[in-house]
Amino acid sequence: MRRLLPLLTHLLAVLIGFAAGIYVLPILTAQPEPDEAAVTAARAGATYQAAFRRSLAGSDLLHWAEGTVALGPEMIAFNGRVAPGPDYKLYLSPVFVEDEASFERHKLQMVRVGEVRSFGDFVVALPAGVDIERYNTVVIWCETFREFISAARYRPQDDSAAPS
Repeated sequence: MRRLLPLLTHLLAVLIGFAAGIYVLPILTAQPEPDEAAVTAARAGATYQAAFRRSLAGSDLLHWAEGTVALGPEMIAFNGRVAPGPDYKLYLSPVFVEDEASFERHKLQMVRVGEVRSFGDFVVALPAGVDIERYNTVVIWCETFREFISAARYRPQDDSAAPS
């Protein structure tokens, strides 16, 4: 038992260090937020606005976003905060999703529009050919750990066009 205790304490220290590294590394490698003028300019051309909320079913203490998102034909701009984490992707969805299961169920109908590389304000240029009118929800998703972060519905759902 005496030999086992140091092994267990060292193993625990390694596990705590690993978990802390997973949490801290994205913070250290995050890109700077765009300046206020860039966000304001992107928001000026917006067609829709919506809000990310922490209160969604799939959001929790470590996976959340809160703030306002503005969508236009060329840009998506966000003012607010996002929980730190790795490999965040921004998707447009034709149906509102609010947890991992619903995201996975509808992922094939979604389009990935870019990466979220900061944990505050961001601006993402829409890829050529992406029409925001074909979707109604913007979603932040952690690709590496398959974790739902948050979603914001920016238009009512068209039930006749919604995939089942």
